[in-house]
Amino acid sequence: MTSEQLAWKIRRHGIEMTHISGGGHIGSVLSVADIIAVLYTDVMKWKPDAPKWEGRDRFILSKGHAGAAIYAALAESGFFAIEELKTHYADGSRLSGHVSHHLPGVDFSTGSLGHGLSAGVGMAYAARKDRKNHKVYVVLGDGECNEGSVWEAALFANHFRLNNLVAVVDHNHMQSLDFTENTLEIEDFAAKWRAFGWNTIEVNGNSHDELKRAFLEAERSGLENHKPAVVIADTIKGYGIRFMENDILWHYRFPHDGWEYDMAVTKLHQCMPEGVRDPYTPDGILNPVRPTESDDIGNDHTFSFSWKPEYPEQMRRVEAGAGTRERVRLCR
Repeated sequence: MTSEQLAWKIRRHGIEMTHISGGGHIGSVLSVADIIAVLYTDVMKWKPDAPKWEGRDRFILSKGHAGAAIYAALAESGFFAIEELKTHYADGSRLSGHVSHHLPGVDFSTGSLGHGLSAGVGMAYAARKDRKNHKVYVVLGDGECNEGSVWEAALFANHFRLNNLVAVVDHNHMQSLDFTENTLEIEDFAAKWRAFGWNTIEVNGNSHDELKRAFLEAERSGLENHKPAVVIADTIKGYGIRFMENDILWHYRFPHDGWEYDMAVTKLHQCMPEGVRDPYTPDGILNPVRPTESDDIGNDHTFSFSWKPEYPEQMRRVEAGAGTRERVRLCR
C-alpha cells in the first residue's frame, strides 16, 4: 500500500468511526493522516505479527485525541482486524476515544497532552543506554506545545544528544476553540526548537513527497551532529474535506446523519487514489443530501470571533435584573 492510499483509508475510516460512535476530533484526524501514513509506509520498522518485536521503531501519538488515525493505520497495516474499527468509543472496546496501549502496535497510551514527548525521550534515552538501534517517533499537536513539559523534554533530548529521536508537530494552526495564535502565541515556532538545540525541518505536512524528504533529512542531520530532529509539518485542520478545513467546529464535532456525513464521504470519493476500495460505501453515496442556506456551514466558529466585548456587560445587566448577584460576580 502506498502512503497516499493509506492516508485516504485513514480519512475514510476516521469519518466512519466518528460517525458511528459520535466521537469528536475528526479535524485532527484529517490533518495528521498524511504524517502517519508516510511513517507507516516509508519510514518506520514494524512487524504486525510481532507487535513487541525488539527491533521495531517506537511510535507515540502524543496528540491522543486523534487516536482514530492511528487505529486506522494499525488496522490497515495488519495489527488487528479492520472490522474492529467499528467498535470505536463503544463500551468495552479496545478502541477508546484516546489512544490505548491495550491495542497491539501501541507503545504508550496518550490523551493527556504534553506527556508524549517526555515518554519518547525516555524511550530514546533507554535505547541509547542499551545500545539499541531503533528510533523513536513522537507526533505532537501545535496546541500541545503550550505545555511546559514539552520544552523540558526538548532540553533533555538535546542535552543527551538523542539523535535516535524524531518529533513531528502537526502544525494545523488550530486548537480547542480557536487558532493557536489567538490562544497562546507560539511563533516563531521553528526558532524556538532551534534555540533548544534541535535539528529543525519545516515542510508542507500534507505533502507526502516533502514529508519523505524531511524524514531522510532528519536521519542525515542526526548522524552529522548527534542531535534530535523535529519536523514542523504545516498542515490544514480538516484537510481533505473542504467544508471542514480550517473550521474549529470540527475539532469536537462528528459528521452527523444527513448532509454532514453524505458530503464528507462524497468529497473523499472525489480524491480517491487508484487501487483503493471504500469498505463502507464502495460506490460512494448516490444522491447525497446537500447543505442548504440554513445549515451551519462556512461560518467562523472561533472563540475570538464569537465572543464579543459587550457580552460581559450584557450578562451583568441580565443577571442584575434577575437578582442573582453571585452569578453576576462570576461573569466579571
